[in-house]
Amino acid sequence: MKFILSYVKKYRFMVAVGMLVKLSAAVAELMLPYVLEHLVDDVAPLRNMGLIFAWGGVMLLLVVYVRQANVKANRMAVRVAKNSIYEIRRDLFWKSVNLSGGQLDEFGLPSLNSRMTSDSYNLQSFIQSSQTMGIRSPILLLGGISITLTMDVGLASILCIMAPILIVAVVCVSMKGIPLYDKVQRSMDDIVRIMRENITGIRVVKALSKEDYEMRRFDQSNREMERRDIKAGIIMALPGPIMTFMLNIGLTIVVIVGAYRVNGGMTQPGVILAFLTYFNMILMGVMGLNRIFMMMSKANASAHRIAAVVGTQDELVPVPAEEAAATAREEYIVFENVAFSYGKSDHPAEESDASREKFDGLERQKCLENIDFAVKKGGSLGIIGATGCGKTTIINLLMRFYDADEGHIFIGGKDVRSYDKDELHRLFGVVFQNDVIFADSLQENISFGRDVTMEELEKAAGDAMAREFIENYEDTYEHKAVVRGANLSGGQRQRVLIARALAAAPQILVLDDSSSALDYKTDAALRRAIREHHGDTTTIIIAQRISSIMGLDEIIMLDEGRIIGYGTHEELLECCAMYREIYRTQMGSV
Repeated sequence: MKFILSYVKKYRFMVAVGMLVKLSAAVAELMLPYVLEHLVDDVAPLRNMGLIFAWGGVMLLLVVYVRQANVKANRMAVRVAKNSIYEIRRDLFWKSVNLSGGQLDEFGLPSLNSRMTSDSYNLQSFIQSSQTMGIRSPILLLGGISITLTMDVGLASILCIMAPILIVAVVCVSMKGIPLYDKVQRSMDDIVRIMRENITGIRVVKALSKEDYEMRRFDQSNREMERRDIKAGIIMALPGPIMTFMLNIGLTIVVIVGAYRVNGGMTQPGVILAFLTYFNMILMGVMGLNRIFMMMSKANASAHRIAAVVGTQDELVPVPAEEAAATAREEYIVFENVAFSYGKSDHPAEESDASREKFDGLERQKCLENIDFAVKKGGSLGIIGATGCGKTTIINLLMRFYDADEGHIFIGGKDVRSYDKDELHRLFGVVFQNDVIFADSLQENISFGRDVTMEELEKAAGDAMAREFIENYEDTYEHKAVVRGANLSGGQRQRVLIARALAAAPQILVLDDSSSALDYKTDAALRRAIREHHGDTTTIIIAQRISSIMGLDEIIMLDEGRIIGYGTHEELLECCAMYREIYRTQMGSV
């Protein structure tokens, strides 16, 4: 609850006013049966129509006030909940996009999605309801019992015996609901992950006719969530029927005892009528408390999950220059004996039990080992190797999405750890594997919120070989791309992404398998344009095709995280058997 209160406390004045209004409405609601009892037992026997209408008017005013006060209090509660959850989502989003690569791996993208959606919704519902039902329900419960004690102690004692038992039952059951709802949210993470995978890869699923297979996968996760949700729901629903049964028993006893007392002249009929109304109010109060505790159980689980992200400490903070390593080498980019492995934490922060067991059984293997190379300012480097050999990991370390386990990485003579994050990333123009085209105009996709002039944007599009097809559209750069650029061909998407990387004139250009969908002629023209118009830019190209990197200054041949060849194209043909084999396979000769 501390996490929730930390966001709500800035609206404490509005919360206090809303609660006071809600309190006054609940008190006015409690007065209605009391006025009715007075009207039936004291006013009606006088047969004075003026007094009857006067007291009827009092009841009408109370009803109107209760209605208007509840509307006002509910609106204030909605405003507090809306503003609080806006700030929670904002902080959650900001923290999510600033997590390190390792932290993202631990939390997982599906889990972050469900925290942003279902978990934040649980918090919003609780914040809103706690300001409304959280005031009205206990006032109806305690107020109803207190007023009935002033009317008839004998009848009220029935309520006094039952109410504490019911409250204790609600609290005990609700405390068991917190870990259950936490498991429900973890199951939701699995469902989101499967949905995300299938939406992203829908073409593959359809092409391979695997709809039934994916449906079975989804159904398995969906049933697991259903099982956990039903278990939590059954336990949390236990107090409801018990309370209703006990209160109805109590109501029956009140009616029987009340009839006996009225018949014996010990109680007035209006008192019994008021008691029945107060019994319903007390029942509503107890049921409201039960609902509040159910929502609190969900909110506690959700708050814990969101707080785990928001409270995560920044992992990749800049290291003071005096603590960072230094290099006297003249090259612009330097890797010195770098080693790295993924999955160094005990296990991801939020996983299903089955996946955690599987994860814990894996051995930690190094992804990169003894990586040593240098690239001069304005130079070019190609990286080639089999899938999973660590090519993209080198870029992740260079941009400090992760920190190396061993060794040092330098840019411009400075350890990458000593750079401010924004300062470091402004050096780069990057196209990653499976990079994203946003549902926006091509102009916005290329400029991407940066201060890029139209002239610079068109120049970048020209160098990326994208200008021709863009200007064939009637609305040219205002042409709208749909989600993930589905209305563009693979080659068009890659050229737009390369234009985005070139638009801000980066000092370091990284192209990670970003020309695989281009034909050889376009690929060659792209490399020529980069060489001619971006000669001062240090270029790193990761590719599967030797033709894309053979003209670069130096090439690295990676195999299972190790450099097995390093030199020019001609040197690798002579000294690296694996490179020579790839060249023979792709180009047809040595």
